[in-house]
Amino acid sequence: MADTSPHGVTATAATMPSHPAVEKVAVELRRLGIEPEVRWLDGAATTAQSAAEALGIGVGQIANSLIFLLDDAPVLVLTSGAHRVDTAWLGAQLGGTIGRASKDVVKQATGQTIGGVAPVGHPSPVRTYVDTALAAHDEVWAAAGHPRTVFRTSFAELVRLTGGTSSPVEPEAADAESGEGA
Repeated sequence: MADTSPHGVTATAATMPSHPAVEKVAVELRRLGIEPEVRWLDGAATTAQSAAEALGIGVGQIANSLIFLLDDAPVLVLTSGAHRVDTAWLGAQLGGTIGRASKDVVKQATGQTIGGVAPVGHPSPVRTYVDTALAAHDEVWAAAGHPRTVFRTSFAELVRLTGGTSSPVEPEAADAESGEGA
């Protein structure tokens, strides 16, 4: 018996399709002590805006999963859908150069495809940074291993689940946190 919300979100696990990457993410979340609420959306949610619209929430509540290369090593940046990563600034903060990873590097590092990269469930740990802007929301949603899947979480939980470092991802956010700026 499927329960679909007015926002196009299928809410019951019994009727959801199965996908190996999603199963791997769910298993990893359970291993980390979370009973995941994985939701399959009616359509692909490959952008923060499309995911937010499907869930009926603000775009800032979407945790975008972006794989970059910090020098030559893949890093995962979980950023609020409300803004973009300033790669030059973040690279300088991390002591290296950041560039976008190719789809092949994303797949190799995460075992997942672009648009569905989850914070966990990767073949091996990926150094992770969690955007401090996500802390403004009690509830955030992250991809669950497939472009049509998401799961509910929180900023603190993302930091814990990934063993990540909380960090602003743009200078304006850093200035706001430090009390500098306008």
